[in-house]
Amino acid sequence: MYACVGLWCQFFLVIYAATELCSLMKLATRSAEEMFSLFIAIAFAVESVRAIHTKDRFRERADVSLLKIPEFWRLSWQAIFVCFILGFFLSFLFYMDQNICSSIVNNNQNKLKKGSAQHLDLLVVSILNMFLSVMGLPWMHGALPHSPLHVRALADVEERVAQGHVHEVIMNVRETRLATLIAHILILASTFFLLPYLQLIPTSVLHGLFLYMAFTSLSGNEMVERLLLLITEQQAYPPTHYIRRVPQRKVHLFTTCQLIQLIILCAVGFNPYPFIEMVFPIVCFCFLPIRHILIPRIIDYKYLDALDGRH
Repeated sequence: MYACVGLWCQFFLVIYAATELCSLMKLATRSAEEMFSLFIAIAFAVESVRAIHTKDRFRERADVSLLKIPEFWRLSWQAIFVCFILGFFLSFLFYMDQNICSSIVNNNQNKLKKGSAQHLDLLVVSILNMFLSVMGLPWMHGALPHSPLHVRALADVEERVAQGHVHEVIMNVRETRLATLIAHILILASTFFLLPYLQLIPTSVLHGLFLYMAFTSLSGNEMVERLLLLITEQQAYPPTHYIRRVPQRKVHLFTTCQLIQLIILCAVGFNPYPFIEMVFPIVCFCFLPIRHILIPRIIDYKYLDALDGRH
């Protein structure tokens, strides 16, 4: 069923790319990106804390063949229909994750010279995942937090001081595929030459790395910065533009709206019932009309433009 679900998911992604459905992500403002990034960081932290105390190690399975194709065509029509439904919901998650990640990576603050190609990227991701589904391998797509962290690792960063506060500014990013290519070549080599040594490393070490990534991904997240303002004296506020242009009450009101949506995301994403977790992508997508229809009724557009304008 894994292969069948994966193929249905990629089928929907091809349709999204062919119909240029990625254009809808223009509705996703900074607040959506910030909430999704913070949810991913929380998910990394929660799963890492759960597993970091276990005394497990990497294990090699010699009885698994990568060249064996699962006979998904032998599934009953009822099973295929279930895979169809699961693939549809999964495609929403791929669509949201891939496009939000692409938007964060290509924001103006990173000063990238090459533009994004969201429809082509989604098509390439779907084609690659078709082969991964048939081979029974894990799916892949642009994801948080490591994709923005990779851009940051390739960037030249300067520290600047404004009104006593230090902030970092990206001056240039080395836009090269070489770093990613070398990294994956090393990963491939490790699977052939380092397996005996990897089995000596406890899996808690890997989860500790994920926990570190969760905390480092919080840097630069404006939602986190606004949450900290709730416990910060007004005289110590950083000199960011939206604080100068937006009343303090409106800043806290907008942050509260984001926090409520984040709590809903966590309640659905960490729910113990799988059928509730299935609607997580739909919940993410529903936040877009909430941002453009409901929130403007309580916060003026001129303040929203400063708090949540496009990059």
